[in-house]
Formats: sequence, C-alpha cells, structure tokens
Amino acid sequence: MLDRLAVLDEILDAHATVLGRDFHPYRNHTYRVANFHWCLLPGTLEDLYVLSVAVAFHDLGIWTAGTFDYLEPSEALARQYLVDHDRAAHIPLVQAMIREHHRISALPAEQDRRIEMFRRADWIDVSLGTLRFDLHADDFRSTVQRFPRLGFHLRLLQFSLRHGLRHPLRPLPMLKR
Repeated sequence: MLDRLAVLDEILDAHATVLGRDFHPYRNHTYRVANFHWCLLPGTLEDLYVLSVAVAFHDLGIWTAGTFDYLEPSEALARQYLVDHDRAAHIPLVQAMIREHHRISALPAEQDRRIEMFRRADWIDVSLGTLRFDLHADDFRSTVQRFPRLGFHLRLLQFSLRHGLRHPLRPLPMLKR
C-alpha cells in the first residue's frame, strides 16, 4: 500500500493553509486515488512521481482558485510545480491526467494508459466504490480503511450544490464525455 509519498505530502503540506479544514479529507482522497491507480496499473519510480504530482493537484484548484470549475487552475498549479522542479517533460502527461480525470467515457485505447487508470481511480473513489472497474474488492476495502473518507464526498456535494445554484446551466463543469 502506498501510504507515504514524499512528493504528494510535500505538495499538500505547501497548500495546507488554503485547504484549511479540508486538508485531511483531501489528503485521504488523494491517497485513495493513488492507491487505486497503483493497484490497477503499477509502474516505475518515475510513474510514481508523475502519479504523485497529478493526484496532488487534480482537484486542488477548488480551493486555490475558489471555483468548482477547477480543471484549468489545477493544471496550471501542476505545470508551475513541474517547471519549478525541473520536470517540465512531465507536463503533458500530468495535465492530461488532470484534464481527463472526470471524463465519463473511457479514453481511446491509443492514449497513455496512465491517463485512463487515473480517470478510473478517481471514479472509483468519487462513486464510493460503486464503480470498481478491475479493482479487487479487498484492495478497495483496505485502502478506504487506511484512508477514511472523513466527509470528503459530503464536501464535494456542498461545492457542487453551491456551484449549481450560481450556474444552473453548467452545474458540473468538470465533467466531459
């Protein structure tokens, strides 16, 4: 189980103030997504670095930009982080992982598998495990037990309702077909 990812923790700690009371729920969400992804598609240390950066930033724009239309702000944060850490070569992949993580349909087979597995991993968590794709039930249970939800899904619902009231014609701007 992935339970200590230095890059992920470093990024989240740097944003602890803006996350406020949502720090621990968001941290646990990122660790659940990272673990689901790793169970579906384990990889190299470089893959783990890319995953850590993508999962840290994938929803962070909700808090840093104060919007539920957060994919572009989240991508911008990730891009800046990678530039600042001399890892600009990873920008296209990390941005694609963030941009496509709420896509409803599967990505075309010719896309990098890491993007699709990241999408699936996030859907597994957001759906509370209703969607599991190829994730084994034991992996799901042990991950949720190790990283409890702590009200994260209720918080997403609050953000969604607030945004939906302000933008009734576009209540879930991050969803794609």
